[in-house]
Amino acid sequence: MKDVAQRRKMVERQHAQLSIVQQCMLLGIHRSGLYYKPAQESELNEELMRLMDAHYLEHPYKGAPRMHTWLTKDMGYEVSRNRVDRLYYKVMGLRAVLPGPHTSKRAKDHPVYPYLLRDLAITHANQVWATDITYIPMSKGFMYLVAVIDLHSRMVLSWSLSNTMEAGWCVDVVREAIERYGKPAIFNTDQGAQFTSAVFSQFILDQGIKLSMDGKGRATDNAFIERFWRSLKYEHVYLYPCQDAVGLYHGINEYIQYYNERRRHTSLDDQRPKEVYEQALRQAA
Repeated sequence: MKDVAQRRKMVERQHAQLSIVQQCMLLGIHRSGLYYKPAQESELNEELMRLMDAHYLEHPYKGAPRMHTWLTKDMGYEVSRNRVDRLYYKVMGLRAVLPGPHTSKRAKDHPVYPYLLRDLAITHANQVWATDITYIPMSKGFMYLVAVIDLHSRMVLSWSLSNTMEAGWCVDVVREAIERYGKPAIFNTDQGAQFTSAVFSQFILDQGIKLSMDGKGRATDNAFIERFWRSLKYEHVYLYPCQDAVGLYHGINEYIQYYNERRRHTSLDDQRPKEVYEQALRQAA
């Protein structure tokens, strides 16, 4: 572990020629190791976020106002609406499925691209990729997880943990997926500020990829990756709460390997994502 820590210090975030992903590959470390210190809130706030995260998976149509009602009326917490609003929108990055005020954290000065998946038949691998960010609770503190998946096969192509939600971090994860698997024809995101930023959107467009964005407040437009979050949290995160981010990384890494290579998916006719992805590539060759 000491050797790994020393190699992390060798990474130059502003290197003129090598991206963070490339430097991590050369040094034999995972880029998530650069973001291993969990984000912190008060003990009460972390308790509220864990409750809201689990409740949101069952009730994604609830925005911050209804979350506040649930926490105060049903769960008995004496907390202000402002506190819940801040945790729900700004810290956790949640938005209700149904359109309504403040359902997306889009920066008003960022351009939004049209949603390209409506009525589109997704028939082959690397036709459409999607990405999203989710809050991951820990025993103490929390982190964020971003992942890129192939919508045809549901295969997780790349992922990373961080204690902040930054556009550059999201770009690094997409860059790694492209370096390993090539480029998709379409890349779909929500309207979060990280994805509408010039840093992220211009990177996608510079690759010759069409950029698609969900409608405001339409979490179901990105339903495939939302289902992955649900599976990950119910089948791993909630069952095995981690004490530190190193353990969190290793646990999620093992789960994603299981999800891609061994877990059978009903929506894939009980096939596994990796075999569907690889079979689709062979058929296209």
